[in-house]
Amino acid sequence: MEEKQNCPVEATLDLIGGKYKALILWHLSSGTLRFSELRKVISATPKMLTQQLRELEAQQLINRKVFPVIPPKVEYSLTETGKSLLPILVAMRDWGAKYLRSKDEVPSCYMMTTDPLSHTN
Repeated sequence: MEEKQNCPVEATLDLIGGKYKALILWHLSSGTLRFSELRKVISATPKMLTQQLRELEAQQLINRKVFPVIPPKVEYSLTETGKSLLPILVAMRDWGAKYLRSKDEVPSCYMMTTDPLSHTN
């Protein structure tokens, strides 16, 4: 039987790996968002977005609050653990921007206009 490896990089990727998890966390860094608001800024199918949100909630990185109204209103926000990932996301943003510039491409997205670290204090 193989001994379990406790690789910190693997542990982090288990939490934020995948196409949409880091983007969801980033967009929630600016504050609470409804499902429909996340749909506007993340190009995932509703099914995929729902799956990723459920995984992030199960991992205790986001909070999900359901309001008993019709139609149902659901809001998502970062937990303290989710907020603790923001320096990693900022580093990814900064590295990605530098990489794009090195290829003579202009970084231009929502992620370039927001500094989530100013929201976590």
